[in-house]
Amino acid sequence: MKFSPSLMCMDFLEIREQMEAMNSHMDLYHVDIMDGHYCKNITLSPDLVKTFHKVASIPMDCHLMTTNPGDWVELLAEAGASYISPHAETINSDAFRILNLIEQCGCKKGIVLNPATPLSYAEAYLNRIDILTLMTVDVGFAGQPFIEEVLDKIALAKKWREERGYHYEIQIDGSCNTKTFKRLTDAGADILIVGSSGLFNLDEDINRAIDKMYENYAACIGA
Repeated sequence: MKFSPSLMCMDFLEIREQMEAMNSHMDLYHVDIMDGHYCKNITLSPDLVKTFHKVASIPMDCHLMTTNPGDWVELLAEAGASYISPHAETINSDAFRILNLIEQCGCKKGIVLNPATPLSYAEAYLNRIDILTLMTVDVGFAGQPFIEEVLDKIALAKKWREERGYHYEIQIDGSCNTKTFKRLTDAGADILIVGSSGLFNLDEDINRAIDKMYENYAACIGA
């Protein structure tokens, strides 16, 4: 299992300290970009991605919760994004153009699906993406309850990948913690995005929080 800390949940008074600790223990960073329109919240920005890039030694996946994702691609690529992941719900009128733009900017291609959006909604271009993020909470705010119905979607995404030769990794965004670790693993997740409940609230010291996260995961899956 890979882990991706959600940087919107970290202590912004300790950005360098926390990222330097996570660099050697995590697999990639999750960066939420919200425009206040697609979802009623505003979180991180291209300027903050530039700041993170100065410290990060692992890839950054920028999750676009924005109404016009094409407006953000070049800005985020220039800021240091490794993956750019717009919502399928926002790009289906020009999905191939957006995916091509992400690739032209030197980034890997991701797609995000809301809990109520079926996998078939993005079926036409699943063969083109590197990472498939499935939301297990509705977009916009941390700390929401886990939506059980997404487990079947995770299993279907894994099944389609095996049957059709897709190469995406399956990433889960929302309520990844001790209550869900085993079910998400069993369903077929490859990457878990950990936020407040899964990582940052486990201990004030980020190194101890990381250790506790891995201990919790091992205990949950019986390792």
